[in-house]
Amino acid sequence: EKYWTQGVSHALFFYTGNEGPIDQFWDNSGFVFEAATHFKALVVFGEHRYYGQSLPFGNQSFDAGKVHYLTMDQAIADYAVLIQFLQSKYKFTRTVVFGGSYGGQLSTYMRFKYPFIVDGALAASAPIFQVAGIVSGELFWNGVTVDYNNSNSECPVKVRQGFKRLLDLDKQNSTGWANISKAFNLCDPINSTDDVNHLIGWIMNAFASLAMADYPYPTDFLGHLPAYPINVSCSYIMNASDVLSGLASGVGLFYKSNTSRCYDMYKDYVDCADPTGCGTGNDAKAWDYQACTELMMDSETNNVTDMFPPRVYNSTSYCQQTWNVTKRPRWAMVEFWGKKIFSASNIFFSNGDLDPWRQGGVLESDKETIVTYLIHGGAHHLDL
Repeated sequence: EKYWTQGVSHALFFYTGNEGPIDQFWDNSGFVFEAATHFKALVVFGEHRYYGQSLPFGNQSFDAGKVHYLTMDQAIADYAVLIQFLQSKYKFTRTVVFGGSYGGQLSTYMRFKYPFIVDGALAASAPIFQVAGIVSGELFWNGVTVDYNNSNSECPVKVRQGFKRLLDLDKQNSTGWANISKAFNLCDPINSTDDVNHLIGWIMNAFASLAMADYPYPTDFLGHLPAYPINVSCSYIMNASDVLSGLASGVGLFYKSNTSRCYDMYKDYVDCADPTGCGTGNDAKAWDYQACTELMMDSETNNVTDMFPPRVYNSTSYCQQTWNVTKRPRWAMVEFWGKKIFSASNIFFSNGDLDPWRQGGVLESDKETIVTYLIHGGAHHLDL
């Protein structure tokens, strides 16, 4: 209400909440409030069902028979109902939705499905084509690699060498596992190749998060990180005494956060249907379920166009075992238009050229009412 006066200004700015507690996005947003100052708008952030405190069945929300109400359709319907209530009560005549990443997808979908409720949308770093399975999931990992290459062209070389050393040690079984455990300062020693595979996921999750949060200022958004964390991570990798220690130091920036402790890789990182990471806690459960039902997050790495070990990630069997659901790979293209989005209007798609999700978003438009903008030096939804 800081910028809005009831009965005088009639603009509503609504943030379509993401996969987490809504205060996390409130605390890390700036542009929405700057724009609200100019337009004298009321700012409302809506929390997504099944995330944060919005658990419809409390601790039982993720039980069979209750979790299936977690869908994008239901989420944007929640927002539509709330917006209509606010419009009716306070006589708003203009409503703009804002969102970044998954929240940007939802802002886009609000214009697709509720154009009679919202007048425009700003969708920052919204990879609507990638999560619909229209573009290859390998583009994300290529984007992470490009970011490190831009910092130092030798950095991806060292990362590849570090992974090779890691996999060579795995072949030595107990002797190699002991060396890996020591190099990564793990709380619990590695005892199997399965542990090594989890460690690789833990490493890749850190690289993905550092690339998304490569902001020009310190942040606590995805972790307690310094400004330009990729430059810092890359310097650790390049200055280490050996390639395995460099790999450990480079990703340790994300997990260690300048505190002295060993790493609990099973606590820090949970395997899920999204190979870029789901996080931990109930929010991770919710995102995992969505990645098994609506969001096509499967991807692969090849160690050629990216710096990661060759891996093909297909979550079909995992989703059946974990949630008893069968993935619907073409559903998002039906429900949310696929690439045929240009009958929509009044959507502003922004992307940063440092964002590994960029290639999965809308980068070009010939339509005046669908605008695209590339932010040079911008990471994941930097502009919000």
